Amino acid sequence: MSKSSARIPAKATVTIAFVATLLSFSASSHHSHAMFDGDTTLNITGTVDTLDWTNPHVWLHVNATDEAGEPMRWSLEMGSPANIARRGWRPRLVSPGDSVTVALHPLRDGGTIGSLVAISLPDGTQMGDVEYLN
Repeated sequence: MSKSSARIPAKATVTIAFVATLLSFSASSHHSHAMFDGDTTLNITGTVDTLDWTNPHVWLHVNATDEAGEPMRWSLEMGSPANIARRGWRPRLVSPGDSVTVALHPLRDGGTIGSLVAISLPDGTQMGDVEYLN
């Protein structure tokens, strides 16, 4: 048998397939949204602080005020850069200081972190599940 036609033993093939399967379960479990309350949607109007265009998730940070007028900063998780780029997002779509309205599913524990559902941009463009925007 020549070196180029060497076969991988069946036991090694089974082991490689098993490890690949375990890794795929680990990767898919990372993307759970169980920490967010999908039954609650909040609308927040504020100004963009930053847009962190990084893997594995893009984060939009928005400064707003609560009902008492106290400042608060919302950190909104989005999809991966590749996924949201396919939906029209670009790293410079929003800039610090831009006034935006966002719809979000908040954390179940009441923290100021959420999953971005939709956004209304300064020029009036709406993106995401816009039926959730007030």
